[in-house]
Amino acid sequence: MAIDEVVLRLDSTGQLVLGLVLALIMFGVALDLRLSDFAAVLRKPFAPVLGMAAQVLLLPAATWALTMLLKPHPSVALGMIIVGACPGGNLSNLITHMGRGNTALSVCVTGLSSVLAVLSTPLNILFWAGLNPDTAALLRQIEIEPLSFILSTAAILGLPMLAGMLLAHHRPTLAARLRKPFQTGSFLFLVLFIAAAAIANGKYLLGFLGIIIPLVALHNALALSVGWGVSRIAGLNTPDTRAITIEVGMQNSGLGLALILNHFDALGGAALIAAGWGIWHIVSGWTLASIWRRQDRKADLS
Repeated sequence: MAIDEVVLRLDSTGQLVLGLVLALIMFGVALDLRLSDFAAVLRKPFAPVLGMAAQVLLLPAATWALTMLLKPHPSVALGMIIVGACPGGNLSNLITHMGRGNTALSVCVTGLSSVLAVLSTPLNILFWAGLNPDTAALLRQIEIEPLSFILSTAAILGLPMLAGMLLAHHRPTLAARLRKPFQTGSFLFLVLFIAAAAIANGKYLLGFLGIIIPLVALHNALALSVGWGVSRIAGLNTPDTRAITIEVGMQNSGLGLALILNHFDALGGAALIAAGWGIWHIVSGWTLASIWRRQDRKADLS
């Protein structure tokens, strides 16, 4: 069986549950957002705006170029485009802190890109997938109706995010208590779902790991390079460069996975890309942060 033919079957109840989990993911993200994060953009806008541009504009474009160059299986290419269209993940803030980057900048870009994702994620997916002939054909095959997809995605991302931000603003103590259960619970559900689907389709999926892992590693290296390259060209200082490098290189692949399962016929190739990202970007981010810390220690001693 070809990887494009592997589908993680979902009935209507499964799709409803996944829609709820997607809403919970965004609600959990919003619990981390503060008005002060956005006020920082007004005080020093250059670095946050640059980070958002790299995240929302350059990475999706670079991802499309990579799919055109490598020409992977259509469902795999679609998964890469979906992940590339997602905002930064919350783990980027922790990894930035570990790597002695500008954590405040990382938090600011995560928050802003998450808010923009309400529209930028579905628009980027449709635009860039539509420019790749293979993924465009796949979108027609699974009958994605653009306006309906944009509106439904905006609603399921935007309304929970608004609710989470309002709760964080008006009831910060309650938001602090809810943050971990919401973020952990939604993540664990996705992990369990993928694990169950992988077991059910194990004889097919295991054979594709040799295709998926190198592509995820290459795509992640491209994302990190986009963040680093843009920062260096713009002349940002080292802490800001590290923050934007990690921010662009660590996507909210859990969101991407939920979108794939809920809107894109749970295509196995796309789901494997998103699931692989969820593991690999932690490894690459932690490794990069460790290298930076080691470099700083050597510089301190010299």
